Amino acid sequence: MNTRAQADVVVENHGSLFAFTPVTAEARDWFSENVASEGWQWLGPSLCVDHRYAPDLVAGLVAAGLEVQ
Repeated sequence: MNTRAQADVVVENHGSLFAFTPVTAEARDWFSENVASEGWQWLGPSLCVDHRYAPDLVAGLVAAGLEVQ
């Protein structure tokens, strides 16, 4: 169980796209090591993905012990 107060990743639902913003260094490292992405998928600090991929991405983050909000 993760007892940290701050989320490692903040997820925003924008309809057909979900924005994943890694907040902590641990989360940024996880994205670097586990997510293949193109530069155009990043909007500022957030990775934008099709809504169909969001549940699997959240599951991977949680399985890695990261707090998702």
